Amino acid sequence: MLIISCITMAFFVLLGVVFSCGKGGSLIAGYNMSSPQEKEKYDEKTLCRAMGRLMFAFAACAGVMALSAVFDHMAFLWIGLVLLVIAAVSGVIYMNTSKKVKRK
Repeated sequence: MLIISCITMAFFVLLGVVFSCGKGGSLIAGYNMSSPQEKEKYDEKTLCRAMGRLMFAFAACAGVMALSAVFDHMAFLWIGLVLLVIAAVSGVIYMNTSKKVKRK
């Protein structure tokens, strides 16, 4: 479990670095399949940076879940899962409602 959590955490950190540089818009589900007219409604660089912050939050949640294996206590797993859901929901809401990300 610890190895899987560490690999997951490293993957999210790697994605976070890519997105934080303003690159990787083609990796964002939904955005990459949008029409050019739909893509014009979003600032791609700001969207990628927001996704980068979300990936770093996911990496932190994976780190909390890794503590479950280190300390052999399931509470860390549940806390990490709850934080993951909160981060995902709040990230999607932010990216779809923020005036910085979504142009008019």
